[in-house]
Amino acid sequence: MNATKPLAPQPTGLTLRKQSRVLEIEFDDGAAFSLPFELLRVYSPSAEVRGHGPGQETLQTGQRHVDIAAIAPIGNYAVKPSFSDGHDTGIYSWDYLYHLGSNQAALWEDYLQRLEAAGFTRESGRDAPMDAGAAGGSACGHHH
Repeated sequence: MNATKPLAPQPTGLTLRKQSRVLEIEFDDGAAFSLPFELLRVYSPSAEVRGHGPGQETLQTGQRHVDIAAIAPIGNYAVKPSFSDGHDTGIYSWDYLYHLGSNQAALWEDYLQRLEAAGFTRESGRDAPMDAGAAGGSACGHHH
């Protein structure tokens, strides 16, 4: 008998809600999440946001009103949103979206704490332009 690892939850529904700025996603295990565009943008899995290794992350500011202009499927395993600020290099796997949904409260609190550590208030950092307090450019030295 061949032992296989259980399959990760697969999406059964995906809805982009532009007016409320959330991505709703339902999975075949019954889990359902409503992920704010801002959360998706600040936790983008791209090298621009995450860097190429630990400690190279770039704090994303000014994303309170970010929109998703379009979203494209990537095979059968992910989606790639195009954000209104021009960011479109993050590929969000189903596993990663499930992780964001399952850990949304803790991730949001971590983001707000990182804004405070960077000298913003929890609210002002959500509106501050990306170059405020940053050296400019992106984490990997490329312009994305």
